[in-house]
Amino acid sequence: MPRTGGAETAADTPTPTPSPVFVAGGTAEQNLPYFRSTLDAAYAAGGARDGKSLVDALYSAGFDKTAMQVTYDQSRTGVAADSLMVSVRIGDQCLIGQIVPSSGESVYDVEPVVDGGICLLGSTRPIDW
Repeated sequence: MPRTGGAETAADTPTPTPSPVFVAGGTAEQNLPYFRSTLDAAYAAGGARDGKSLVDALYSAGFDKTAMQVTYDQSRTGVAADSLMVSVRIGDQCLIGQIVPSSGESVYDVEPVVDGGICLLGSTRPIDW
C-alpha cells in the first residue's frame, strides 16, 4: 500500500556520508580521502590558490610539513602557473594533488616514492615558513 503521509522512517532519511579523517600512522592510501577533502575544502574557502596555502592547509590538517613538496606558483618568467602540485610522503608512498587555481579542478592520487626519496620530480619550492 502506498504511503500517504505521516512520520518519516529511518528508510526515508538519507544516511550522511562520514567526513574523512586523518589516520595518524596510517598509509597514504588510508589518508587519500582526507588529503583530498582538506585541499578541496581549502579551495572552496578561498585558499589553495598558491603553494603556501596548499602546504598550510595540509599542515593545519595534521600532515607533516617536513614530508611535503610543492611546485612554484610562477614560472621563471613571472607567468602564473597553470596548475600547482603538492605532495606528502608517507612511508614509501606519496599523496599527490594537482590543483588548477583558476577553476578548482583537481586530481589526487597515491604514487610510490621515486629515487632519492622524493615525490615530485623537477624543481620544487623550498618550504621555509
